[in-house]
Amino acid sequence: MSDLTYRKSPALPGIGAVNPQGLVLFVLLVGTALPVFWLGFVSLGQAWMTPEYSHGPLIPLISMYLYLRELRQAPLPDPDAPVNRTPGILVIAFALLIGIFGNLVRIPDIVTYGFIVWVGGVVLTVMGWDRGRRHQLPVLHLIFMLPLPQFLYWQMTIFLQLVSSEVGVWFIKLAGIPVFLEGNVIDLGVYKLQVAEACSGLRYLFPILSFSYLFAILYRGPFWHKAVMFAMAAPITVLMNSFRIGMIGVLVNAYGIGQAEGFLHFFEGWVIFGACIGILFLTAVALQRLTPNPLSLRDTIDLDFDGLGQQASRVLRLVPGPGVVVATALTAAVSAAFLLAPSPDRPEIARDTFLVFPRQIADWNGIVLPLEPEVEEVLGATDYIHATYAAPGEAASVNFFSAWYEKQTEGSGIHSPEVCLPVGGWEVFSLDPATITIPDTVYGTFPVNRAVIQKGLNRQLVYYWFEQRGKRMTNDYAAKASVVYDSLTMGRTDGALVRFVTPILEGEEEADADARMQRFMADLLPRLPQYIPE
Repeated sequence: MSDLTYRKSPALPGIGAVNPQGLVLFVLLVGTALPVFWLGFVSLGQAWMTPEYSHGPLIPLISMYLYLRELRQAPLPDPDAPVNRTPGILVIAFALLIGIFGNLVRIPDIVTYGFIVWVGGVVLTVMGWDRGRRHQLPVLHLIFMLPLPQFLYWQMTIFLQLVSSEVGVWFIKLAGIPVFLEGNVIDLGVYKLQVAEACSGLRYLFPILSFSYLFAILYRGPFWHKAVMFAMAAPITVLMNSFRIGMIGVLVNAYGIGQAEGFLHFFEGWVIFGACIGILFLTAVALQRLTPNPLSLRDTIDLDFDGLGQQASRVLRLVPGPGVVVATALTAAVSAAFLLAPSPDRPEIARDTFLVFPRQIADWNGIVLPLEPEVEEVLGATDYIHATYAAPGEAASVNFFSAWYEKQTEGSGIHSPEVCLPVGGWEVFSLDPATITIPDTVYGTFPVNRAVIQKGLNRQLVYYWFEQRGKRMTNDYAAKASVVYDSLTMGRTDGALVRFVTPILEGEEEADADARMQRFMADLLPRLPQYIPE
């Protein structure tokens, strides 16, 4: 007898009788996995509450639809045929290890990726290797419900902001309207429009990618047609979002700033989203015209729902076998060990708040400058300081900024100034690693990122680095890796971004600005470990 077979009911041919033992075993298999992946589920729920990922709850339903469609083409298994379920059990074991690791380092993204691998392992175990590997496309579709890692999210957001701004201004110029672009700020003269993070297009990109993946699976045609439709998703989204920004600029120029706010802005977003879906449908029809026997629009995309209920009822007719029993026992054992194991120690972090950071440092007097509320929200820091210091005899002031994060693994974390600077209209003239020495401090000689940025005729010198639990790091990817390692070995994921900025005055050499910056740092840095713990 195979591990999972189906008994046909004489009363309803093709519909099996309910098998309580198999159903209970399947429920146990799913239920015992919940503790391992719970951290990921909580993170998913929080992400789905945001506009960028509000499409998330639909993704599992679409994946289930794709899976049930495929089952209609799969005959009922032969009870006497040998079935290899070992690969599925190994995949489940690997997925549980990923989930445990994600919990140990407190990174929900790792846990959710482990869950998708676990689902793939369950399909391989229930159906066997030969059949289960042919049903992995619906499992792969689940990736579209996951939020991007923070460092990728911000890099994509800033990139799409700038691209959408550039192309949007091009559309405005096509309408014959004078316009100037500075970073992500569209200057229409009377009005200025800021292309904010929400207008980057990411909230369209993720659902459109999911739809294009769905279209590619349902499309009836050659594989290269499917590849073209999936590859078109990102360019279509960026182009249509840029068109939306351009049209808002045209309407604002003609009718006032109210055209960029409220319901009309929201409505324009939904119109653009619908237009993207429509373009994908038209692309499918156009590709059909390239085939010798083109299909109609109705037949181009196979949206057949017949018989899905009958396929879903298969779960009620499962007959347990050794392979699924082993998978359930393995999942239950790992979950029990996870629940009973003592939680790793997470040391309390003692520090002073930046609210009491001194305004007087040697001869330097500082003024604290709070960030705009929307900037503060995007920053997402546990604590931060933004202050400008000046001293008698110094040709210019020095700006000090630091953002400290108590946790960098649960939906928050540092994003590099290298990503954010272009948004404000500053161009990075040069960016190189440098080494500086601050004697008589715990810092000693350490690396920094040294940048010269320019906006028009104004130039500024920037030093920044990532302060990571006593380590100074200049590479944001290495900083992220150190967070994972230290979370596992030290139980700490706190860290900070430290940045200093000073203007390069007209007629002043860069070396003069370097010297001024380092004089200030020599006075300030000895105080910093009190606020950013080593």
